[in-house]
Amino acid sequence: MSENPGTDVTVDVAPAQADPKPTDIDWKAQARKWEAQAKANKDAADRLASLEESQKSEEQRAAERLADMERRAQEAEAKALRREVAVEFGLSPADAALLDTVSDEAAMRSLAERLRPVADTRVGAVVPGEGGQSSPLPLNGDGLEAALRSKLGIG
Repeated sequence: MSENPGTDVTVDVAPAQADPKPTDIDWKAQARKWEAQAKANKDAADRLASLEESQKSEEQRAAERLADMERRAQEAEAKALRREVAVEFGLSPADAALLDTVSDEAAMRSLAERLRPVADTRVGAVVPGEGGQSSPLPLNGDGLEAALRSKLGIG
């Protein structure tokens, strides 16, 4: 047995085939085609909406107008309430704008209470630190007039 059975093996290898070249697609032309189709669809949708609107009964249109007016009236009442609460609590315009996010009156008043500025306990409006005095002078007082006369050199 001098014969070697595993040595005469032949393998047929086919040459590797290159991937077929993809066909060239004009993407711009395709985009224009789909854009034209979208415009046609929009026109059809507009015609349908117009047709549906024309087929509504007068009662349906009146009901829609009534619902819109009721919604607008509720919004106006809420806005008036927010402004009323802002004035009542003496809020600045920036703080009053925060009330626009709240719809419940109790919550609105609670927020306004927290935002209320600290009351000025001094009598009269003052300009702090003016005149080098330790206590500020009221703007409507005689002490302010005297301080101004002395600074200006008026007797």
